[in-house]
Amino acid sequence: MKFYFWLFLCSLSWMFSNGQRVCETDKYIASLPGYYSSEREFPPNAPPRDTTPNEIITIPVVVHVLFNNKVQMISDDKILSQIAALNEDFRMLNADKINVPEVFKNKAADARIMFCLAQVDPQGRPTTGILKRYTTVTNFREADAMKFKAKGGSDAWDAKNYLNIWVCSMFGRALGYASLPGGDPAKDGVVINYDVIGRGQGQRQNFDKGRTATHEIAHWLGLKHIWGDAECGSDEIADTPPQTSYNIGCPVFPRPSYCSVDGNGDMFMNFMDLTNDACMYMFTNGQKNRMRSQFAIGGPRNSFLRSYRCDGSFATGAPLPQDSLPVAIVADKILVYPNPVQNELWVKSNSPATLQGKTLQVLNTEGKLLLTHLLQSNKEKVLLNRLTPGLYLVKINSAEGVKSFKIVKH
Repeated sequence: MKFYFWLFLCSLSWMFSNGQRVCETDKYIASLPGYYSSEREFPPNAPPRDTTPNEIITIPVVVHVLFNNKVQMISDDKILSQIAALNEDFRMLNADKINVPEVFKNKAADARIMFCLAQVDPQGRPTTGILKRYTTVTNFREADAMKFKAKGGSDAWDAKNYLNIWVCSMFGRALGYASLPGGDPAKDGVVINYDVIGRGQGQRQNFDKGRTATHEIAHWLGLKHIWGDAECGSDEIADTPPQTSYNIGCPVFPRPSYCSVDGNGDMFMNFMDLTNDACMYMFTNGQKNRMRSQFAIGGPRNSFLRSYRCDGSFATGAPLPQDSLPVAIVADKILVYPNPVQNELWVKSNSPATLQGKTLQVLNTEGKLLLTHLLQSNKEKVLLNRLTPGLYLVKINSAEGVKSFKIVKH
């Protein structure tokens, strides 16, 4: 069966002094005509299955972090906070759901969709589900350039088994955008600006609770904006009330408009409006059903029902090392020498704070941990006399992030 698709590019940018989100979806809908064939998704040895009514669908996620400087090289903790926010929002476990107005409470829904960082990469190797890659691109100006290594980005992982999230700096003040189901697999996924991913300090004002990713992933699961991207438009969901246009900031309930069917007005607290993070906190039952329909037999996300990428027990081999910041932009670079080495490996940095209290690990090419050493100064000797000659991976959890070095022992 063929389904027409389009690229849903939602540029969420600053406007006026209060930091407003603006989405230009209508300019991009139907910009890339084509079709999706469900028969291509399912190999003969893995027949599709349908969802069950109460099934919790788990989606493996790979986060491509593209950084040009230390600020853009966001921490793993920030990414973990984003996964936690997604699981709360899509499972209706978010604490602020108590703020849903009484007249809308019976419409608020647990989508029964969850997210995990992938534990197995497309080649079957173990992974953390977080890829960090240095890029020479200061700000990505071209749509989808961050999705291709040849353009300074990172190539997508298999879109049938992973939700790709690219975190980078986009030109202007854009927050993020998403592709709709059934699009080009090489571009399938979500793009989030580095300063609105996750929760907590360091985030852009008013967008610090991870709701940009919630909003964009809901697009990735087939939802439209609640106002249907037109004046008094339709989002094709029966239980979301019509509204004139989008809302920004934190409106006060009730907020009727001339499109409202009753005095309750807009459902501005819905994740598919454009209000601040602190003022959106619900999906409806109709939105839940639309998102879950993507996983039905013949649906563009059905293959995720058979993805095992969240189970690390399926992984074999050694993990790939992460990129580190180039020496030119690292304030306290780490030196690991000599290389090749015989029995004594030295680890050195310019500042004790870079290494002090951090852990050094030595792994073999199959990813097996062979040695752990707690670093206590800016220059230390690590004895490798018990290791046999060969190639090894040295990992250091430093102040600049996880550093990886390949060494050869003679």
